[in-house]
Amino acid sequence: MLRRFDSPYMADWFAISLRWIILVGFVVSLGLGDKLEIAVSWPLGLLIAWNLFMTALAGMNIRVAYHRLFSTLVDITLAGLFYWAQGGLRGPAVWAGILPILTGSIFFELLGAVIASVLFSVLMIYMGVQAEDSLPLAIAFSASLIALSLVFGFLGKRMIIHMRKNRELWLDSEERKSALQAERMRAIYELTAALSSTLSYKRVLESALNLSASALNPDPEQLHSDPLVGVVMLFNGGKLRIGSARRFTTADMRVTFDAAEGILKKTIDEGEPLWFKDIGYDPELGRVIALRNCTSGYCFPLRSGFNVYGVLLFAHPDSEYFTMERRNLLDIIGRQAVIAIQNARLYQDLVEEKERMVEIHEEARKKLARDLHDGPTQSVAAIAMRLNIMRRMLAKDVNSAADEVVKLEELAHRTTKEIRHMLFTLRPLILESQGLVAAIQAMSDKMQETYAQKVTHNIDERVTTQLEMGKQGVIFYIIEEAVNNARKHAAAETIAVSLTQMDAGIALLEIADNGMGFDVKSITEAYDKRANSSLGMVNLRERAELVNGLFQLDSTLGKGTKVQVYIPLTEEAADRLHHMRSK
Repeated sequence: MLRRFDSPYMADWFAISLRWIILVGFVVSLGLGDKLEIAVSWPLGLLIAWNLFMTALAGMNIRVAYHRLFSTLVDITLAGLFYWAQGGLRGPAVWAGILPILTGSIFFELLGAVIASVLFSVLMIYMGVQAEDSLPLAIAFSASLIALSLVFGFLGKRMIIHMRKNRELWLDSEERKSALQAERMRAIYELTAALSSTLSYKRVLESALNLSASALNPDPEQLHSDPLVGVVMLFNGGKLRIGSARRFTTADMRVTFDAAEGILKKTIDEGEPLWFKDIGYDPELGRVIALRNCTSGYCFPLRSGFNVYGVLLFAHPDSEYFTMERRNLLDIIGRQAVIAIQNARLYQDLVEEKERMVEIHEEARKKLARDLHDGPTQSVAAIAMRLNIMRRMLAKDVNSAADEVVKLEELAHRTTKEIRHMLFTLRPLILESQGLVAAIQAMSDKMQETYAQKVTHNIDERVTTQLEMGKQGVIFYIIEEAVNNARKHAAAETIAVSLTQMDAGIALLEIADNGMGFDVKSITEAYDKRANSSLGMVNLRERAELVNGLFQLDSTLGKGTKVQVYIPLTEEAADRLHHMRSK
């Protein structure tokens, strides 16, 4: 019965090697004695075939049942046949008994060597008795074999003890490697679980560093003493800033990086992990105190598609610390960290978007309140006042009261128009039923009818056919906001609205007026201090972001104002605008 084992047995290979050496010696002896004849050398062929068979089994880590006993008995049998076929004591194979003695000493130490020598001595004495005159020589050779078996048995015992120790050390080493690998896999699992269980930036970054250190050094005793330095840097305001760090000083935590040269720039530009040495000579990282004692490092770019969030960097005083295995492990951790950071960023964007939508709705309510106060409320108050005047005039002068009725009727009509215009801007039903072009035409007509404000428009219908209804609604409100701002503050004679197709899947929305204009820089700088003012520019910018657009505002005193929004019509165009916005 054959059994396969996970690891080789060194005793088998040692016995096979010695057997080959002895077989070569047999061949040389036969050759020198001109005895290489098939009639008397066939047992040697069996020995060679037998050793080839044992070599094949050892190469496949396979052993037969009772492997050591079986091997020793076969060696005794074949060596005895070889000794007998070659003529015993008078032939060139007189020393064939060494083969089973060596095999017995390797597998059974002293006992195996002695038993093999005794069995072979019995064969030699028997053949010596048969030859009559060879008995004393047979006894002498038998005694020599038994003496050699004692020597080989002692040496075999020492060798077996040594091999057992080596095997135990090898098994301990393999077990330790398996334990370390299992610990690293556990650390990676914990890293994945920890990173996927939180949407907090701070916890994601701290978990990435702590669990990376645990994965690189699974032994708890080594973990606390290991001088591994780790840091996560994230882009904020165009610079790399420390998000979380391990073994950084307080001063190091305040350092920012431009990523304009050296290791950081190369890692971000190439988008591939970078293994490096001589950190102290790096123009940017050389400023970090914690990195000055480090001689090697590994930098992983935190990148997903076109979005570059930052870098994950580790450094160590040992120049050979970042082996291929550790670098592969850091690649896995880095990819998991990118996913977690991306999820945290998306969650943060959702939270900010929710807050922004709340602010937009709040501003819409305030705008409605202001518009009602400045428009219909004032008109209704004026109607009430004129009714009071008319009531008094009816008592004194009926003819004059008739003129007041006409004025009152005009005021009521104007108020009705203002309310209808407000209702139209709140929910333009024509936009839902007939589309953007008809909605802008209706808005232009109502601006002319209600406020005598001239609004011209040039809408390319090829663009509107590429926009879903949700985006058309956002674009309409951008136009309505910009037109109303121009009507209220610019004192413009004409407001021109255009939506045209540009190259490479980008549309340009433009609202321009020939009014008084303003200083964009001064207005922008003072915007946060204008607590009671309208948030017109903020609304325009945020609504442009809802369609992934790029917002631009240009205005000059005395020369009017121009609002431009570049709107992507494809995903590829959206990526290009995203890069333009980030520059």
